[in-house]
Amino acid sequence: MSDRELEALNQVFDLAREGRAEELAAALDQGIPVNLTNANGDTLLILAAYREQPAVVRLLLERGADPDRINDRGQTALVSAVFRNHEPIARMLLEAGADASLGHQTPEAVAAFFALPEMTRLLAEHRGRA
Repeated sequence: MSDRELEALNQVFDLAREGRAEELAAALDQGIPVNLTNANGDTLLILAAYREQPAVVRLLLERGADPDRINDRGQTALVSAVFRNHEPIARMLLEAGADASLGHQTPEAVAAFFALPEMTRLLAEHRGRA
């Protein structure tokens, strides 16, 4: 891969981190894979969830992003959303079928460790429906 191609891919990850949904949609339309991963195994979805970018999370899920991809640190997009205590993103991921039992530390373990009662409640509600 050329330096130019590598820089272009890095810019795609920046779009996800920065919440630039329209520009990311255009990149996806031009053929960028929705489950593209960086050198750390982070998907666009994991980065968007961690950076609290609900519009990008919604876009990626609508385009077929896999909510259960695990990065090199054993983290999923749901773990990222729970860690950031971002209920709307966590709810979107759960509604899209994210598996709450995946990851080096499960979302429930993260919610318990960081004393995040809203996340604990949301995950328990989801478990009750699953």
